[in-house]
Amino acid sequence: MPATAPVRRGLRRLLTVLALLPLIVLLARQLPQLPYAPLLAFYGFAVLTATVAVFYLAYARYVDPAEAPAQPRHAAAFPPLPPAPTVSLLVAVKDEADGIEACVRSMTGSDHRPLQVIVVDDGSTDGTAEVLDRLAAELPVTVLHLPRNVGKKRALVHAARYATGDVLAFTDSDCVLAPDAVGRCVEALLRRPDLGAVSGHARALNPDESLLSRVQDVWYEGQFRVSKAAEASFGAVTCVSGPLAVFRREAVLNYLPAWAADRFLGGEFRFATDRQLTGYVLGQRWIGDRLKARFADSPFVRDEDHPPRAWRVGYVRSAKVWTTVPARLRPFLRQQTRWKKSYVRNLFFTGTFMWRRGAGPAALYYGHALWVALAPAMAFSHLVWAPLRGWWAVPLLYLCGVLLKGTAWGLAYRLDNPGDPRWAYRPLMSVLSATMLSWLLPWSVGTIRRGVWSRSTV
Repeated sequence: MPATAPVRRGLRRLLTVLALLPLIVLLARQLPQLPYAPLLAFYGFAVLTATVAVFYLAYARYVDPAEAPAQPRHAAAFPPLPPAPTVSLLVAVKDEADGIEACVRSMTGSDHRPLQVIVVDDGSTDGTAEVLDRLAAELPVTVLHLPRNVGKKRALVHAARYATGDVLAFTDSDCVLAPDAVGRCVEALLRRPDLGAVSGHARALNPDESLLSRVQDVWYEGQFRVSKAAEASFGAVTCVSGPLAVFRREAVLNYLPAWAADRFLGGEFRFATDRQLTGYVLGQRWIGDRLKARFADSPFVRDEDHPPRAWRVGYVRSAKVWTTVPARLRPFLRQQTRWKKSYVRNLFFTGTFMWRRGAGPAALYYGHALWVALAPAMAFSHLVWAPLRGWWAVPLLYLCGVLLKGTAWGLAYRLDNPGDPRWAYRPLMSVLSATMLSWLLPWSVGTIRRGVWSRSTV
């Protein structure tokens, strides 16, 4: 490591603390009052404390692994990739005749070579198959047609049977990849042999379609740049997101049959659950042998038996991908409900071993789980119960706290995107989350057995 690297790292941490100083001072002023404050005040204090901690990790400790110094010392425990690893880039599609061409062209337009592109049509009925056949005649892409709909997970696992790459990469059918996105992720895996998987950085493909899509674009920036970066500082990103999910073959191949056949509450869980697939990489050191034994007859296990390893999971900020976000409220709520169902399901999987990965990852994971669980109760107590009791100042103070947190995230966006005025949309997302999205958790839990393969955004 160059002699100046520790200096730059120390300076970055100092600047981060200085930027967070107003929030730190606010917390310090509130701390002596906590023993005398109502119980609900502890929730706001804890949320603000967690926000400061996440910002510090994201800006002071995170380094893009595609740009970090190589760490060959991990090669003994984690076999290095070939100097020019083959990448198999996979996508499953169902009924997206209007948008799949842009996705496929961006996949084949990747500047990484050697590259194998596989597209699986999961029983489309809207002309998608014809579009894919036309593209296959023009571009270096393998198209697989399934005679009937089997669900996104099973479709991708079917496509993985044809994947020959040292690296398996997945994207979503409504996404467009930057030409260097896959290459940046591969560079991260080459520099850090202990990385079993990495997530790219997603933004909205259609930010100007509506106010809601603009809000989501800014929100996505923070969810990746801040939340994933904080987790990546511990090598424990808990969701390698669908827009660009890149895995070492050794880290994930043996667990694809478990992913396809995942069951929850006595039935098959059909949602794609990016979190679940990530969980197999994060937890295989403890659950890998058991899962492989259950699916020992699968060719994914029988033909290539890779020993479970203590892989790290990272995030590559420089790997850009754009995804179509819902521009209308109803499909947005459907999407959020689907995501919450996947989150709840995965909580009962990853939550059983995340404590083993160390204090930092455990605090981020279980702290976030507690916040998600309490959010509906806090919204009800502040926005419904308090006004019914005549305490009209309570909802006002609650919303002020929500806006304060959202403004902090908005300023983080402005720091990363100087001159971009859209940072002001971030507080709106915080209000939307507190007043509407928090109520989706109990609804998602109550309807978790319902589920279909759908990516509709209209």
